[in-house]
Amino acid sequence: MTITFDDFLKVDIRVGRITRAEPFPEARKPAFKLWVDFGPEIGEKRSSAQITRHYTPEGLIGRQVLAVVNFPPRQIGKVMSEVLVLGVPDAEGEVVLIGPRHDVPLGGRLY
Repeated sequence: MTITFDDFLKVDIRVGRITRAEPFPEARKPAFKLWVDFGPEIGEKRSSAQITRHYTPEGLIGRQVLAVVNFPPRQIGKVMSEVLVLGVPDAEGEVVLIGPRHDVPLGGRLY
């Protein structure tokens, strides 16, 4: 399916920093609860992510990630997920997070 550039602009993808990460034992598949700071304009948002193969909660703290910030909130178990943290699959289909290689200002929009 082909989309227009205007369609692409509707998806608001921003950079945030993970400030807190905890195991999410209530999830159906192994996951972590995440708190991501997107800077003063957007603030801190919650999410859950099935990223337990390559990451630990303590190793996620301080990591910059990209996330879709304009989806409606979604209840995932006991967590209200406010953003979708983005990743791509490795060779085994496990999630590898996407983020900038260099530290950038929080809240910066992908373009």
